[in-house]
Amino acid sequence: MGDSASSSSSSSVHRSLGGGSVADLLLWRNRTGAVILLVSSTAFWFLFERAGYNLLSFVSNVLLLLVAILFLWAKSATLLNRPLPPFPNMEIPEEFAIKSADEIRILINHVLSIPSDITIARNPIRLLQVSFVLWAISYVGTLINSLTLVYIVVLLSLSVPVVYENYQEHIDDKLSSTSEVIRNISRKIPMPVSKEKKYQ
Repeated sequence: MGDSASSSSSSSVHRSLGGGSVADLLLWRNRTGAVILLVSSTAFWFLFERAGYNLLSFVSNVLLLLVAILFLWAKSATLLNRPLPPFPNMEIPEEFAIKSADEIRILINHVLSIPSDITIARNPIRLLQVSFVLWAISYVGTLINSLTLVYIVVLLSLSVPVVYENYQEHIDDKLSSTSEVIRNISRKIPMPVSKEKKYQ
């Protein structure tokens, strides 16, 4: 019985993460991909943050090396009567471009609806949420740079879902008790009552 409860909770975590290859990666079900992501993000962080390498010079040097290798391979293949290097068809499919453009449009429209929700609908909760998120981003930005922040997000995304999947019952119990305490405290705070103007 405990195994069925744990398998249903792990499947709910898998479903909440999208249920696809990204969920498998974040829950370490695809161990090879998770290890590759962890090692490559650590290598990039070390290369750019600790070794002082610049992203633009790194990308240009890698592309220069690839172009030189492909050129020398093609030249030597024609001289030695060997096959040319395998080169994939580098073209973006139209379906992928349309689907990506639709998803980006939905995201941009959602972000653009936030200011109108604050100003026109006068939603104070949304104002507080946006203010808190922007303040938190600004505060964290003063403490660490953006590359280290991206590295921390990658590490958290590879560790938090696994920890939650393994200890879901304990975490849910603590979160529900914390939520109840916050709810009780918020009930004690007096809320201002809006008075309607009387017109004669």
